[in-house]
Amino acid sequence: MDVTEAVHSRRALRALETRTIEEDKVRKMVEAMRLAPSCNNNQPWRVVLCTGEALDKVKECLDKGNVWATRAPLIIVVSAKPSEDCRQGEGRDYYKFSCGLGVAQMILQATELGLIAHPISGFNPVKTRAALGIPADYVVITYVICGYPSDDESLLSDWQKERQRTRPERKPIGETFYSGRWGEPLQ
Repeated sequence: MDVTEAVHSRRALRALETRTIEEDKVRKMVEAMRLAPSCNNNQPWRVVLCTGEALDKVKECLDKGNVWATRAPLIIVVSAKPSEDCRQGEGRDYYKFSCGLGVAQMILQATELGLIAHPISGFNPVKTRAALGIPADYVVITYVICGYPSDDESLLSDWQKERQRTRPERKPIGETFYSGRWGEPLQ
């Protein structure tokens, strides 16, 4: 699969199998994130791969709307310390952007491997920090819910089932991309 195919194939699906992800696939995902760009190559991400007891602990930190994620055999918790990446004026702290670049590369690698890697914000960061021993000066940015796709939609709400069936609409290019000046739609 090439990058274009991975970009077009990637979906934030929620129906997951519980089967374990092979170690070589997990390592490929880790390597994809490790090689991601970051401001001044600071690599601010600190990542906890949760299986076994750690997985049970982070599942307890999920918001109730993410019950579907309890089927995941792997949850990746991404955190960063703001001071460990570029800090520019006007609120341009790059740590979240750098982490986003890393997670994006990991997601594309997962897609190529036939996996779902679905980032979420629906979790309790305070409980997560305590469960995994993450220091207080680190921001828990996201969970990436990982697994093989499944047809079992029993843990999904009606809204989530609909999202499984069709890719959500994207805004037209001219609405979010401009040519040369703000508000001048890219044609």
